[in-house]
Amino acid sequence: MPKPRRPLTAALLSRGSWAETSRVSDVLRKETVGGTLLVIGAVIAMVWANSPLSESYHALRELHVGTDALGLHLDLDLGTWAADGLLAIFFFVVGLELKREFVAGDLRDPRRAALPVAAAVGGMVAPALIFVAFTAPAGDGAVRGWAIPTATDIAFAVAVLAVISTHLPSALRTFLLTLAVVDDLLAITVIAVFYTDDIDVRALGLALVPLALFTLCVQRRIRSWWLLVPLALATWALVHESGIHATVAGVLLGFAVPVLRSEGAGGPDAGPGLAEHFEHRIRPLSAGVAVPIFAFFAAGVTIGGLSGLTAALADPVALGIVFGLVVGKVVGIFGTTRILSAVTRASLDASLKWIDVFGMAMLAGIGFTVSLLIGELAYGPESARGEHVKIGVLAGSLTAALLAAVVLRLRNRHYRAVHEEETRDADLDGIPDVYQRRDDGITPD
Repeated sequence: MPKPRRPLTAALLSRGSWAETSRVSDVLRKETVGGTLLVIGAVIAMVWANSPLSESYHALRELHVGTDALGLHLDLDLGTWAADGLLAIFFFVVGLELKREFVAGDLRDPRRAALPVAAAVGGMVAPALIFVAFTAPAGDGAVRGWAIPTATDIAFAVAVLAVISTHLPSALRTFLLTLAVVDDLLAITVIAVFYTDDIDVRALGLALVPLALFTLCVQRRIRSWWLLVPLALATWALVHESGIHATVAGVLLGFAVPVLRSEGAGGPDAGPGLAEHFEHRIRPLSAGVAVPIFAFFAAGVTIGGLSGLTAALADPVALGIVFGLVVGKVVGIFGTTRILSAVTRASLDASLKWIDVFGMAMLAGIGFTVSLLIGELAYGPESARGEHVKIGVLAGSLTAALLAAVVLRLRNRHYRAVHEEETRDADLDGIPDVYQRRDDGITPD
């Protein structure tokens, strides 16, 4: 008897393995708390920067801490420490997540990886093109910020999703997380390639020494913080000195950590791999401390009332960011998914509708942490155009969040009704036949 043929194409956005779904759920719970703290930090910064005490906010952000000893330029203001230092912790977790996804997660399967990778690329190209269309006529280096609307803030997006969604299929949540992970990889590549002007080759070469020692230690499953932390800090400091943005060091250190536990090992190595161990320990620090503090120092822009807001949003840079996030992300992610479906003849998973994907693509238009970082790299944190970037990112992210909330709230209501109906049917199936007949008006014998 011939064996049944394996389908050539799998359903798009189908649910992953149980282990992967459980892990994603745990990550989303932590990111929900982090996203809430991120929003709180941004709101405090906006209120403070537009209050009578605004000068004290800017003075705090520009307060210098550090030293230039040993030839390392580490006498930095607090805003720079947040962007270059604390975000390196965030990108270390990103590095761990990326390696875990492609080594041990569902994305190790090329068929599963194809969709989020393609959608992330589409969600990067379309916003960039829209931004260039708005800023190219302006000249004066306005196009330099083309990558600002290409990033998705997973913590912010998940926080919004937690508020509006209780019954959306888990496949959508998994899609958002994996999409954002690939998006972060593309973003850090863009930062390293396009926003690095001068490279100190000597410092970069020296950074390889502590990085290699860190790699050797973690490959040998050494978890001693007194050894690993100094090596990580040395790698970060030397990468910062090289001219490459220091967050790249976080990703490289994350890539160095092994995902799989050693075969045949006993004791602590018989448990989860070292990457999962580090992620479990450091993600709360990243989501709960590093990113909210960065948001506090990055989001504080003095608008100057309604006239200042109108003037800022009239800048082609701000308009390019808003339309890139709100329109470009939807066109890139949803359009790429539909095209991939048509080309591969793969149908959407039976539990989903295309309007669900559309709503999630709108939610991916929430760009905050990495968008603000790229804006600072493109135009400078204290420039007038840099202030317009902050307003554009905030306005675009808020608009995307509100529009996504409308769509996904309606879809959540639909799935909740379906769930309640299925629950009632299941309850009826469990009732003895005599009671069902009585409910139908039939008297039992």
